[in-house]
Amino acid sequence: MGNQAKLSADGKDYEFPVLSGSVGPDVVDIRKLYGQSGLFTFDPGFTSTASCESALTYIDGEEGVLLHRGYPIGQLAEHSSFMEVSYLLLNGELPSKDELDTFTYTISRHTMLHEQLLQFYRGFRRDAHPMAVMCGVVGALSAFYHDSTDISDPEHRTISSHRLIAKMPTIAAAAYKYAIGQPFLYPDNSLSYTGNFMRMTFGVPAEPYDLHPAVEKAMDRIFILHADHEQNASTSTVRLAGSSGANPFACIAAGIACLWGPAHGGANEAALNMLHEIGTPDKIPHYIERAKDKNDPFRLMGFGHRVYKNYDPRATVMQKTVREVFDALKVDNPVFETALRLEEIALSDDYFVEKKLFPNVDFYSGIILSAIGFPTTMFTVLFALARTVGWVAQWNEMISDPHQKIGRPRQLYTGPTQRDYVAIDKR
Repeated sequence: MGNQAKLSADGKDYEFPVLSGSVGPDVVDIRKLYGQSGLFTFDPGFTSTASCESALTYIDGEEGVLLHRGYPIGQLAEHSSFMEVSYLLLNGELPSKDELDTFTYTISRHTMLHEQLLQFYRGFRRDAHPMAVMCGVVGALSAFYHDSTDISDPEHRTISSHRLIAKMPTIAAAAYKYAIGQPFLYPDNSLSYTGNFMRMTFGVPAEPYDLHPAVEKAMDRIFILHADHEQNASTSTVRLAGSSGANPFACIAAGIACLWGPAHGGANEAALNMLHEIGTPDKIPHYIERAKDKNDPFRLMGFGHRVYKNYDPRATVMQKTVREVFDALKVDNPVFETALRLEEIALSDDYFVEKKLFPNVDFYSGIILSAIGFPTTMFTVLFALARTVGWVAQWNEMISDPHQKIGRPRQLYTGPTQRDYVAIDKR
């Protein structure tokens, strides 16, 4: 804590404490900067600013590290389950068997939606994007569950957290069913969290649903890999909305709205579209040349990452999962061959290696989801379903933080200075 950072401006010197986390770069504490110097920092996109203190997720992009509460994502995806990771993110420690059983039981008892909420779906056009439906329905939850919106009450926060995690698969599956004109399926609490979601999405009332274990495992893994990712755009949106004291359902709806943007949640859809455009492995060299050409608008989607300047640790797990799903479903698809060949070339081509353009999690997850049978419009919905756990955990952490203030970024104003109003006949 003894470290200080010095700033010199207008002939004056200022000192600010340098704070250290448990791991990662130190930060300069500039909370008193304006009070002492009358200056602000200018940091569009907040990429050099720590917006909060958090003990949930740690990312080291240079080294390709992603830890949840200290546990590496590779180990969690390999050995854990989405329910266990959810418990870990919410409570800070891995659960005992009894704790996990109790948590899973609690979540499974909150899976049903209020029957009136199903009327909401019928108000949307059939061709509405499922994310538009998700935004509306999740925001509307606060109109149905008044009994858990007192954010100052830890018990209320726990109940609303459980409700959001439990109801999101039901909401997401109903959005899909509505779009294709099939009846909604009620949850089946004898199934796992992921199995229940798969049945509500692909099952029909006319016959029993047969769930393939390899597909259930793959989906559970995809959920784990998307559970939380530190202070990204949608998580920051949830925190910013929550900083005003808004109820948790409204905050998560805000997160979904932010995630909808193609630069954030739509990347796996873009990667799959690109693979379809390439079509077959023999066309890859042509497209690689196009990707290297600065004057060509074509971009290789699903390669490189804003944060990871190394191999995306989530992609390593996905790479294995792709093969498991394709073997289980006996998928014979040129897109899969194209993806594998493209991956091979990208990992050996000097251009890609130098620029650190490795396949990321979106490159693989799009292929897997497509093989399972999800249309591309559902990809971001699945991302929102998984990320709800992270959003809820981050929201809970923020509300419990005694240093939390309402978010209020500053600006560098470049508009006109004060001027007088001119009557309309004089303009």
